[in-house]
Amino acid sequence: MFFIRSQRNGICRSVVRLLQEGKGLVVIGFPCDDFNLQEPGTNATEILNGLKYVRPGNGYEPKFTLTQKIDVNGDKEHSIYTYLKSYCGPTSDTFETADMLHYSPIRVSDVRWNFEAFLITKTGIPAYRYSPDTMPSDLRPDIITLLENNYVFKDNSILKIPY
Repeated sequence: MFFIRSQRNGICRSVVRLLQEGKGLVVIGFPCDDFNLQEPGTNATEILNGLKYVRPGNGYEPKFTLTQKIDVNGDKEHSIYTYLKSYCGPTSDTFETADMLHYSPIRVSDVRWNFEAFLITKTGIPAYRYSPDTMPSDLRPDIITLLENNYVFKDNSILKIPY
């Protein structure tokens, strides 16, 4: 199962515990500059050093995988985001002001801002999409449901797959 967010990721202790318990949860962060150019690093080293020494700082090292910087919207949108957004509708009807969005064209399905999240089943089907203001701890019940019940999502319905 993948939990995917655009830009840097502040993952709460309860989600980190799920990662450490070896229950099949994988977290991947996709650094992105689509939103007000808020990802200052140009490569993995700069991004990781920014996390470690600046924000949040204090020696912070993510306990999840960070990819190279990608575009999550617009003409240069990475194919993983095209796929994710094809399964899960937008989290909001509104967008930030155009001067804060550094991509084109703007589409209804677009990721609205940094820290928007997708939760994906073990079989690779996007199951949930969360708005940027969702706290990581609020995802725990959905994560546990997918991990414990081996759900597969198809055509917006939930099918429980027996072992």
